[in-house]
Parts: sequence; C-alpha cells; structure tokens
Amino acid sequence: MKKRKKKRGLSPISSRKLGTVPVRIGHGFDVHRLEPGDGVVLGGVPIACPYRVVAHSDGDVLIHALCDALLGAAALGDIGRWFPDTDARWRGADSRALLREVVRKLAAAGWRAGNVDLTLIAQVPRVAPHVAAMQRALAQDLGIGVDAVGVKATTSEGLGFTGRKEGIAAHAVALLRR
Repeated sequence: MKKRKKKRGLSPISSRKLGTVPVRIGHGFDVHRLEPGDGVVLGGVPIACPYRVVAHSDGDVLIHALCDALLGAAALGDIGRWFPDTDARWRGADSRALLREVVRKLAAAGWRAGNVDLTLIAQVPRVAPHVAAMQRALAQDLGIGVDAVGVKATTSEGLGFTGRKEGIAAHAVALLRR
C-alpha cells in the first residue's frame, strides 16, 4: 500500500470558515440628479450652492454610498432594502439618521466600522472647506475616530453628467471588524 504525501501550502477556505473572518470590506456607490436650488447636504453637512439634489431623502450621496458599503460588507443588502424610496416614512429623511440605523443593524450582526473612505465625484459644490466637518459628523455617527474617516472629492474634468453639473456621485469603501 502506497503512502500519500501530505500536501503543504495554503488550504482553501470553505464558505463555512468565511463567516469567522474578523474583518470584511464593502463598496458602495450612489448618484443623484442635480437641479437649480439653494444647496446640498454632503457627509451630513449642509453646503450652500446654486443646486439641489433630486432625491426621496435629503439626497446625501456620500452617506448613501457609505450605507451601501457598510451593509454590503456585512452581507445585509443595500440601502434600498432597508429604506426604500417607495416608503413615505423616508421622504425627506436625514441621511445621518439612516446611517445611525445602519450602524445599529451592524452592531446587532456583530460588526462595527473600522475605517471608511469616501470619494465625491462632482463639479459643484466645492467641498474642500467642508471636509473636516464631514469627517467629524461621520465619525460621530459611526462611533469611530475622525482619523478613521477619509473624505475626498474630485471633478470629472467637465466630462459626463457630473462634468455638465447634471448630477453628483460618490463611492465609498468600508472596513468592518468583529
């Protein structure tokens, strides 16, 4: 009878073992149309500008993308599942309240945010003067330090719907820890 040699190296991770991984990463994306108005809310901070976001809630694309990243990392669906735009309860909703509810859902599932990184894609408004306030608001709602909240913005160099000031978009990445 021939002895089998034991293979050395990395063993494959079974789907059962994946549930025990102490960290998870999620990505979120959101986009809303712009129209003439008197300002937007981004990262929980009101910003005066000659546009407003067309949305069921307050249209905070940064927080909506963040909620999707957090929920996705925890395999809890997306923001539309928990706060559908077909439900009148969420009309005009403060996105910070939605974020705090997502944080509660994460905690109930045994997760908490480790760090987050958000990118706004927009020609307007100019967000640099508001980044620190956004970081403070998001850190407070997430229960993490300001140094664990990245917020940045870029234009699309006049290209596409964001470049034509027809809309605003955001990406978010979140790391969750057990």
